[in-house]
Amino acid sequence: MRFLLRGAFLAMVIGGIMVRAENPLPIENANVLPLAISDAFEFRKFEIFRNAVPVPGATPILTKDLMIEFERRHRLWGALDAADVSARTGQYFTFFWRAKRPANLTLRLEYRQTNLKNYVQARELNYPNAKGSHISEFAIVGNDYENDGPITSWRAILIENRKIVALLPSRNWQ
Repeated sequence: MRFLLRGAFLAMVIGGIMVRAENPLPIENANVLPLAISDAFEFRKFEIFRNAVPVPGATPILTKDLMIEFERRHRLWGALDAADVSARTGQYFTFFWRAKRPANLTLRLEYRQTNLKNYVQARELNYPNAKGSHISEFAIVGNDYENDGPITSWRAILIENRKIVALLPSRNWQ
């Protein structure tokens, strides 16, 4: 009996590690919302990783920085053929944020891409009754990245009751 409980616990732990939220699809309209910035919500930091498009026949970009090499391998883990590599090529945005009080929040990434000029796209993640520290990731990869190009500007916003309560823009966001 003890063995079965240990096995069930191990399966639950391993299963919990492997579960990942799906990357949200673009939303149809990124509605303009009023600002109501609050000290109860804040972005702590962000990370952007660009998984560069491999150029056929070119030598891979070598780096002595083990963290960059690890991130490349992490993003391509499980890619078996060129289609899998293409589906994982693009830009990954990770946001670290905090809510000091419970609230129903939506994290929205609004962005522009090279080939679409000033057209703003957006993706959203919903957090019902969010409180504490959170890590959220958006990936613009595969056909979205290949057809529309690299991201030129972006902003992350936390939305509560259709009002922007926290804002983190890139330097060139207008």
